[in-house]
Amino acid sequence: MKAKKLFKCVITLFSLQGILMGAQIKHININNVQVPVIFEKQTNLPILNLQLVFQNSGSIQDEKLNGIASFSAKLLNEGTKKLGSTKFASKLESNAISLNTTAGFETFVIELSSLKEVNDKAFKYLKDLLEDPNYDKNVVEKIKTIQIGSLKRKQNDYDYVAKNQLKKILFKDTPLENPSSGTVESISKIRLTDIKDFISNAFNLSNLIIVAGGDIEYNEIKEKLKNVLSILPVGKQKKLKSFEITAKPTTKELIKDTQQAYIYFGSRFNAKANDKESYMAKVASFILGGSGFGSRLMEEIRVKRGLAYSAYGYVSINKSHSYFTGYLQTKLESANEAKELVSKIVDEFVQKGVTKEELDSAKNFLLGSEPLRTETLAQRLGRAFNLYYKGLEQDYPKKELENIQNLKIDELNNYIKSHKEIIDLSFSIVRK
Repeated sequence: MKAKKLFKCVITLFSLQGILMGAQIKHININNVQVPVIFEKQTNLPILNLQLVFQNSGSIQDEKLNGIASFSAKLLNEGTKKLGSTKFASKLESNAISLNTTAGFETFVIELSSLKEVNDKAFKYLKDLLEDPNYDKNVVEKIKTIQIGSLKRKQNDYDYVAKNQLKKILFKDTPLENPSSGTVESISKIRLTDIKDFISNAFNLSNLIIVAGGDIEYNEIKEKLKNVLSILPVGKQKKLKSFEITAKPTTKELIKDTQQAYIYFGSRFNAKANDKESYMAKVASFILGGSGFGSRLMEEIRVKRGLAYSAYGYVSINKSHSYFTGYLQTKLESANEAKELVSKIVDEFVQKGVTKEELDSAKNFLLGSEPLRTETLAQRLGRAFNLYYKGLEQDYPKKELENIQNLKIDELNNYIKSHKEIIDLSFSIVRK
């Protein structure tokens, strides 16, 4: 009864948020391209939040030069060629404007935020950056020095080393096998012309999604965006590549002078970003290892046996790739036992499924925490973008909650048993 009451409260809150604060999907015609805009007006605070999301333009495009997407994002954070990094940053800071560029795996994003009273200046600086990036050889060399120094320090970060080694095992011969930040060797090879080529290839209207919201009318932001973005070329829409794990179960150990063992593991998980059954993957992932204390991995590895301070495992479902992965740290002498235990736990999870107590606990948490995921404008815009990007309807989260509430244990366990591929685990271990 408590769960049903909780669910009704969550749905009521969720429905109110959908009515009062829901994002809308619109389109702006820029140079004869219908650019999608995810927009939500919110007048609680006098702020603007804008993201220019260029699809298929992140480190997925790093095939020929590993780390170029991340490097290009760092260069765009160095301001314009006219003002230079210091003066440009000073202009932004004096007006409380934030302008930042980041590179993900599938996307390349420019994010702008400002107070309402300086919106015009914010859009001006955004246009300046798009027209005149700081293409300066000295800036490139500065970034290169900083990045190489960071990568050399990471050689002793064994979490980072183990994680990258696992990606190399799972996604061999794909862009996913390489670290998004590049390697010392690849960063050393980057030249100014490479950055210019990457940015000119990434910035076009055909691959752009706009995410915007705040205390501003849609028609006002529409005109400002048309003025700024009309300088971009139309370009051609890129088709997103997809990658699957084809590697057989493999264990690779790297010997380092470390005081503990770092264990990362992963396997295939056959799912698509717009699968109708993804809500069951969410529940199963939460129970197996995504929930921290109370999850199967944490209870068996830490609570019952004390083999690790923490142990996690979760399903990652993306447009370009999906997989199951997890990690833990343990004493050097416990590494083999911990590795075998992970395999045993995952195997039993697939063969026997979950208990009613585990399912009820997962439902209570997932339903009860739902309002916390849409508290802020940034959270709601982020969710609206993810739904649009993955090809899901904007009311999908509400339907997902209903599906989770009505989920039967037999239904979930049959779903888990249908994904036997996650048993075929590969391990990346760094130890002494």
